[in-house]
Amino acid sequence: MARGIRIAPEVRDALASGGPVVALETAAVTHGLPREPLATLPPYLVDAETPASVRAAFEGGAAANRALGHALAAAVRAEGAIPATVGMLRGELVIGLTTAELDELAAMRDARKLSAREIPLAAARGESGGTTVAGTLLACARAEPAPIRVFATGGIGGVHRGFAERPDVSADLHAIRNTPTLVVTAGAKSILDLPATVEMLDTLGVPLVGLGTPYFPRFLCAGTAELRVSEQARDERDAAALFAAHREMRGDCGMLLCVPPLARFALEPEIMESAIRAGLEECSRIGAHGPEVTPVLLAAVAKATGGASLATNLAVLIHNARVGARVARALQST
Repeated sequence: MARGIRIAPEVRDALASGGPVVALETAAVTHGLPREPLATLPPYLVDAETPASVRAAFEGGAAANRALGHALAAAVRAEGAIPATVGMLRGELVIGLTTAELDELAAMRDARKLSAREIPLAAARGESGGTTVAGTLLACARAEPAPIRVFATGGIGGVHRGFAERPDVSADLHAIRNTPTLVVTAGAKSILDLPATVEMLDTLGVPLVGLGTPYFPRFLCAGTAELRVSEQARDERDAAALFAAHREMRGDCGMLLCVPPLARFALEPEIMESAIRAGLEECSRIGAHGPEVTPVLLAAVAKATGGASLATNLAVLIHNARVGARVARALQST
């Protein structure tokens, strides 16, 4: 095992035997969700189809960010797979955080947000942090005794709005292209330039497979006609067959499984776009640029949706973890 990387015995054993493993990121835990308990459980968590173990993670006054980490792992286990939650603790990249380690990371106020570029540097400094999509894909590639084939997340990064004036493309896109892992995602975050993101993925040669949809999802919203995927999968087993064929012939490239948010929990695209326009106007007014833009846009979306964006975000993350586990199990028989 490479220095600075530790793999949980449960994850290592599953990889050795060809068992179903799903990687999970932790940037949403360290930087994405509130550190206070939810005032009320959102609709997805009290839905009859949501496993009780997932709901239990948010009960008892647990902070929302900590609860999410445990809920994602519970969602993967509920579908019969092994969760490999990735994060960095004191310079060690851990693939398969324990319950106590996840709690420790969630409680840190100085945890870094770690893309693939930052992980070696943070390791050298003995730092801790949550991994982004690109950072988690690095862990998938470095896992032993075999790479992790499935990674479930919410929305990937992409091409930022205003690219023509200030080029800004997330490292996620190249990481997806260069890592032969299936990334289960609800498309790209709505605050991005989604048509440009789809074009960039096409340029990179990354297949976009829609799970029961012909459209590339808009993270918290369903996709629309101008955003098309490369292929549709009928169900998780079909998605696994498509990825197995892709991996056999293009073993150096990843694939996206695009999962729209469940219709009963999705937000309306018109509301999102209106909120984003308002956020961009605020950015112009205060002179926000680069990484300063995203918090302004997220605040505008939260305000416009009356907080519903957080509830939908949770539904997307947990649902995708469940889908990822089903695909991982289906891959065993392909």
